[in-house]
Amino acid sequence: MTPQAATHKGNATREMILARAYDIAARHGLEGLSIGELATAAGMSKSGVFAHFGSREDLQLTVLEWTADRYARAVIAPAIGQPRGLPRLRAIMENWFRWVCDNPDGCVILAAAHEYDARPGLLHDRVVDWLLQLRQQLVKAIGMCIDTGELSPKTDPVLLAFELFAVAQGLHDARLYDAEQAPLLARRSLDRLLASYGAPAASTPA
Repeated sequence: MTPQAATHKGNATREMILARAYDIAARHGLEGLSIGELATAAGMSKSGVFAHFGSREDLQLTVLEWTADRYARAVIAPAIGQPRGLPRLRAIMENWFRWVCDNPDGCVILAAAHEYDARPGLLHDRVVDWLLQLRQQLVKAIGMCIDTGELSPKTDPVLLAFELFAVAQGLHDARLYDAEQAPLLARRSLDRLLASYGAPAASTPA
């Protein structure tokens, strides 16, 4: 096997392990993620998993980073292609709603916000860093809406970002017991919230 082929195989194996790890973490939380269970799910030995992740904490941190990267590609990247202002902000929120609904066992990072709320340490700090980055992305998108005149100049970007996050978190929790209605309620909440800041009504398909 050539070095290039070996590297490709190693990367593919690591990606497969992370996908299995994400599934476990989505069901049981990051604290419920163990090397033994992951090895079984991946059809590997414990030593094989350890070859990719030196410790359980390293595995948990990598799952967080892997999830954040998937989120960015599914939610933020497509929205950047939309025009500045409300189209981009709405795209972020719609993509986020879809992300939540497309992960039936829940979003690992949103769940981790509760899981590590009172647990100081590196995992807690990484979750906080990601949440702050997410808030800043929303604040930036809201600022563009103010600049384009689509939201009131009196809009507080930090407050609105907080409220938008609350809608997404509410969807994440509510879909567990009302999967059919939760996305509809989230979109209605989004429309009412943006309208309260002066946004025009969302266009609906003809």
